[in-house]
Amino acid sequence: MTDAELTNFTKQLHAIIADLTAIDTAACDSRATVILDQTSVGRLSRMDAMQQQAMANATSQRRQFEITQANSALKRMAQGEYGYCLECGDDIALKRLKHNPSVATCITCAQG
Repeated sequence: MTDAELTNFTKQLHAIIADLTAIDTAACDSRATVILDQTSVGRLSRMDAMQQQAMANATSQRRQFEITQANSALKRMAQGEYGYCLECGDDIALKRLKHNPSVATCITCAQG
């Protein structure tokens, strides 16, 4: 992998982290505790609000996982281990890294 490709992947990973962090921050209100006046809001409305809160929490957890993966990829870059499969040690195909720069395994290991 060339220095230019590594630089490009570094920029992409930082952009992914920044984008996901911004989206997660903007969506924090949707994860807030559901407080509804039970005298004026029906049971179905409360259930709907709680379901939306649960979905927002699950989405936030997925974003946090993706941020963790991107940070791990940046750490592998700093250690000189980026682009190598964590399971078998082989090179990860450049096409696979271009599709997802935070990927940690080759396609063979990912398939199991």
